[in-house]
Amino acid sequence: MTDKAQDDFAARLIARIRDGGPISLSDYMRECNAHYYATRDPFGAAGDFTTAPEISQVFGELIGAWCADYWQRMGAPNPVLLVELGPGRGTLMADALRATQRVPGFHDALKLHLVEQSPVLHKKQREKLAAYAPQFHDTITSLPPGPMLLIANEFFDALPIVQFECQAGRMHERKVALDTSGLVIKREPTPDEALPGANDGDIKEVCPTAYAMTRSLARRVAQSGGAALIIDYGYYPSALGDTLQALRQHRPVSIFESPGEIDLTAHVDFDSIAHAADSGGAATHGPVTQAAFLIQLGITAREAALLKNATPDQQTAIRSGCRRLIEPAEMGTLFKVLALTQQSGPVPAGFGAAT
Repeated sequence: MTDKAQDDFAARLIARIRDGGPISLSDYMRECNAHYYATRDPFGAAGDFTTAPEISQVFGELIGAWCADYWQRMGAPNPVLLVELGPGRGTLMADALRATQRVPGFHDALKLHLVEQSPVLHKKQREKLAAYAPQFHDTITSLPPGPMLLIANEFFDALPIVQFECQAGRMHERKVALDTSGLVIKREPTPDEALPGANDGDIKEVCPTAYAMTRSLARRVAQSGGAALIIDYGYYPSALGDTLQALRQHRPVSIFESPGEIDLTAHVDFDSIAHAADSGGAATHGPVTQAAFLIQLGITAREAALLKNATPDQQTAIRSGCRRLIEPAEMGTLFKVLALTQQSGPVPAGFGAAT
C-alpha cells in the first residue's frame, strides 16, 4: 500500500469528524480496522502482533484434533462445514488439517469455509489451503446450511466496541472528536443513569457486534448441529474498565496514532457472549482458561512427541512456544475458551473440570 493511500484514509476520517462532528468509538474502530486488515499482513515479527498459531504448530494441531473429536462425538455427519472466522495467514487451519489427515472419514466429510474480508490475507489463505478447495465468505450469513465446526481464534477482540463512562452519576458515551491537538475522546451524556456500583470515571464496554454474531452462531448450532469454539483474550465475569488498546510493531501506542495503520482491539467480555449464546438457544461450555483447555487436550504429550526428533534449536523453539501458550504470565490465563453446542449435544473435549 502506498503512503498516499494511508494518508488519504486518515485525511478522509478526520475530515468526516471535522465536518460532521464526533463519531462513535465503534465507528472509529470499525473503519480503522477495516482499512488496517485490508491493506497488510499484520502478523509475525515484521508485523504488529503474533497469534497462537504463529507461535507454535501445536496450537493448530490441538484445535484440529478437537474438531475431529467432536465430529466423531456428534455422529460423524457427512458433509460437515469446517469454518474459521478471520483465518489470518491460514496457519491454524493448515496445522489443524495436517494433524487430522489420518482420522477416518473426516477429510472426506469436511467442506472448508473461510470468513475473511481482507484481500491481502485472502490471497495467503487461498495459497496455503489450496488443496482443500476453500470457499470464502465476507460474513457468516452466506455460509451454506448444515452442521458445522467453527473456530474463532482472536477474532472477537477486533470487533468494534462502545464505551460508556460514569460522570456525576450518569452515563456518558465516549466518542471520537477533533480539537486543535488532533483526535481526542469526547464524552456525551446519554439518558441512562450510571451502573449500580459505578463510580465517576468507571468505564463500561459493550460490543453489540460480538453479541449479535454469537447469538446468530448459537441459533445456527442449535438448529443444525455442530459446535463453535471461541478463543480470545478477555475477562469473565463482566467487569468495568477501559481495555481498548492499539499495537504497532509489537508495542502499545495511542489509539489515535496513525488511524488505519495500527491494530485496535479490546478484551472480550466472555460473560456477555455466553449470555448471547444462551439467548440463541445453544449450550455453552466454559469459559475456561487457554492453559486448562490445551492441557486437557494433551499439549504436554504433543510437545514431548515433537521433541523426540527435533534438533537442539528446534527443541528450544518447541518448548518456548508451548510455554507461551499455557504459562499464566503469557497467554495461559488471560486467554479464555468458550464452546457452543446443541443443548442435547455431547460435552466437547477440554471442558471437563478445567478452570
